[in-house]
Amino acid sequence: MGTRRMPAVLLAGVLLIAGCGGGPGSTADQPPEPAPSPAGLLTDLAAADEAAVASAVNGFGFDLFRAVAVPDENTVTSPLSAAVLLSMVLAGAEGETAAELAQVLRLADTRDVRMGELLGRLAETDEVLLETANGLWADPELPLHDDYLGFVRDTFNATATQADLGAPATAEAIDDWVADQTQGRIDGLAAELGLPDPDAPLVLLNTVYFLGEWETEFDPEQTGPRPFRVPGDETVEVPTMQLAGAEFGYAARAGYEVLRLPYGADGRYGMEIFLPAPATPLSDLVGDLDQDEWREAVTSLAPRTVDLLALPRFQLEWGAPLDDALVEMGLASAFTPYQADFSGMSPAELYLATVVQKTFIQVDEAGTEAAAATGGSMGVTAAEPELRFEVDRPFAVTISDQQTGTILFLGAVTDPRG
Repeated sequence: MGTRRMPAVLLAGVLLIAGCGGGPGSTADQPPEPAPSPAGLLTDLAAADEAAVASAVNGFGFDLFRAVAVPDENTVTSPLSAAVLLSMVLAGAEGETAAELAQVLRLADTRDVRMGELLGRLAETDEVLLETANGLWADPELPLHDDYLGFVRDTFNATATQADLGAPATAEAIDDWVADQTQGRIDGLAAELGLPDPDAPLVLLNTVYFLGEWETEFDPEQTGPRPFRVPGDETVEVPTMQLAGAEFGYAARAGYEVLRLPYGADGRYGMEIFLPAPATPLSDLVGDLDQDEWREAVTSLAPRTVDLLALPRFQLEWGAPLDDALVEMGLASAFTPYQADFSGMSPAELYLATVVQKTFIQVDEAGTEAAAATGGSMGVTAAEPELRFEVDRPFAVTISDQQTGTILFLGAVTDPRG
């Protein structure tokens, strides 16, 4: 791959766990001292089944997206990052809290190794750069069960660090860790979590960083201003990339069209662009798009020569607490002091204080250059009508892995200007 690879997409998912009591402590660098765990907590490890867990991630992702998306505003979420983060929380949950988490995540087991297996499968590629990282930051006085620490370490490759979460130096260290894992694209997460906070006993972190080159590049010389209809029926001029005569996977569906732009030579990863019909609001498409419709749309893609592809160049940043959305989805007890049950994680009375997600996405012309020529003598059929895929109005995008069927990122672009 070249030295300049775009589009670049990444995210940091962050979760803060609070204690029902105080949480003083001192700064240190070693993992928390494990405490004995209750007998029989560890469930049988489920067999790796990437299709089933990918379906769970996608279904959860669409539920979450619909809960956080604001009409007429840009929104970019990562189903994968949020699912991994909450799977680490689920591994320490018991009782009603565990049942709620499992239902929201669409997982059957409290400690399901398939999520970790999926992360391994997703990383098995040389065509794009996909990096994930997981970490726990715990107050030195918080006891954590040894089997819980072992599970998140072995399944998610999570690191554990002791630190005084009330110290400004710890907040700075957390920001530095996230920035390192995301190539500097995500910063300021500690403040989003309310850190430094002397009463915070535990923070869980997940980051996902994606960098991919287009299989067929856009020529920057062809990029120029084109009209784009933003909410409110206003039309603005935005820098728009153009490509003529290239072949892409395409399908015309009821109320929208979808086109897939592959990354890398093998096309395993790609961006799916969902363009609603001119008279259809993006909110209608987003409301109807679930994992089943997405799967049917993606599997219905067929190679088509696109006479003109016009796609805005854009860079977006998004971030929001996910607390209200998760409660709306059914995760109630986890956020309620004295009702939350995280006894599989620690003997301390813990509950979720907040879950935050921040994302960054940049799409431009850069990518790998590919060319092919094939000759053959065939019969002729009626010529297909000219296909022009002009993204000149709000649209939805996903970035997914064709091999496992997992959606990494899910977004709605209403204004490419950011």
